[in-house]
Amino acid sequence: MRAVVTGAAGFIGSHLCAHLLAAGDEVVGIDAVTDTYDPKLKERNLDVLRRSDGFDFRFADLLETDLARALDGAEAVYHLAGEPGVRPSWGREFPRYTSRNVLNTQALLEAARGMPLRKLVYASSSSVYGHTSHLPTTETLCPRPVSPYGVTKLAAEHLCELYRTAFGVPTVSLRLFTVYGPRQRPDMAFARLVAAAVRDEPFALYGDGGQTRDFTYVADTVTAMRAAARAEFTGVANIGGGSRASMNEAIAIVESMTGRVDLRRTASQPGDIRHTGADISVAADAFGFAPQVTLREGLAEMVARERFSGGSRHGPGPC
Repeated sequence: MRAVVTGAAGFIGSHLCAHLLAAGDEVVGIDAVTDTYDPKLKERNLDVLRRSDGFDFRFADLLETDLARALDGAEAVYHLAGEPGVRPSWGREFPRYTSRNVLNTQALLEAARGMPLRKLVYASSSSVYGHTSHLPTTETLCPRPVSPYGVTKLAAEHLCELYRTAFGVPTVSLRLFTVYGPRQRPDMAFARLVAAAVRDEPFALYGDGGQTRDFTYVADTVTAMRAAARAEFTGVANIGGGSRASMNEAIAIVESMTGRVDLRRTASQPGDIRHTGADISVAADAFGFAPQVTLREGLAEMVARERFSGGSRHGPGPC
């Protein structure tokens, strides 16, 4: 398939591009390489992708480029571009979230109207659910986001559904549950945890560590995305890893590989969700989704990559 990936330089986007290329797809990657976190990390992701003849990168802001031209000839569009992060989404930063999560999505959907796409896959988030006691959570639960970030992700989902029902744009919104793995954004919990553990540095934990997440390994996530693009299914589906665990349990797993972590507990933050857990029955039935990587295996890969990068006094590990 010929695919367009927005947000191609980011954590999940770069893994998705590599997955598509390995499957034989042609990939056009689009990214504005914003400074939400160090752009050099995104450039490194792109350096690897540019080694493939099947990859074409275009530096562009979705609100300032000719999207109809960018999508020309595409069979699948994967929309991952956006402004990430729950905690920074409050206050004066909110306009950036509305621009990069809502307006970007509307512009892309408008460009996709009338195009013979097989699928437009939108990377939504479990943040749309907010606090819930219904675990595992099904897609029929009424979303009640508790952060401005979650509000913008849900708004973009609604736009996808509007364009699907009104104009026949074949959209799938995948609600991703806490994706982790190598090259994870440096502000995310597992990236900070692994780096601190390997480098013998303090790790700041928000809350008491009893909060649980349905942690999903990035390779399982991108496999689900391509499968959704190739299936007949449209609508909304959860993507979880089947590895629901508390942060305290995750810390213990990392400590079993690196030694004791210098833990610094801090207060929980506005918008932090206590528990998440995905019912993945819809994705399993619709496009055969079945997560393969356990939490221990995924964290071991992150620790190995961190050691290989030179973060450990004990020397490099396997790549």
